[in-house]
Amino acid sequence: MQFVACTHDAHAPAILEILNEAILNSTALYDYRPRAPEAMAGWFKGKESGRFPVIGAMEGRTLLGFSSYGTFRAWPAYKYTVEHSVYVHPDHRGKGIGIALMRKLMDAAREQEYHVMVGGIDAANRASVALHEKLGFVHAGTIRHAGYKFGRWLDLAFYQLLLETPRRPVDG
Repeated sequence: MQFVACTHDAHAPAILEILNEAILNSTALYDYRPRAPEAMAGWFKGKESGRFPVIGAMEGRTLLGFSSYGTFRAWPAYKYTVEHSVYVHPDHRGKGIGIALMRKLMDAAREQEYHVMVGGIDAANRASVALHEKLGFVHAGTIRHAGYKFGRWLDLAFYQLLLETPRRPVDG
């Protein structure tokens, strides 16, 4: 397995396939409808403009999974906090790919001098909760009934990891 910086041209269809599978078959994303291929251009543009990485785990020419982060909240004082996501293709789950992608993403966050990584996880997603706890993330709170999908209310649990960066945080 190798890790790459994903690009729209090389990886958008594979990322879209992974996201749409999660939308249709899980509560990992609180979306109802699969995303159209055209949506990926804006998604990648947002990542690029924010200097947010999109890290892919590859085996040959196959994308096994990806991780990324983005803006946590839009106000300036949140500039050292990012909200991340990690998705693994259903054929490759349970093989350690998610944890490897998260480690790469944590390295990127340190390199960019972020201080807090936040993951919003469906509270019933025991595998994702376990992955995050294994990496040192701690439960920071749950919003009960934050979403409604598959005919039931969903609780959104937040997990956070404090990083030792930035070296010199500043206001403004």
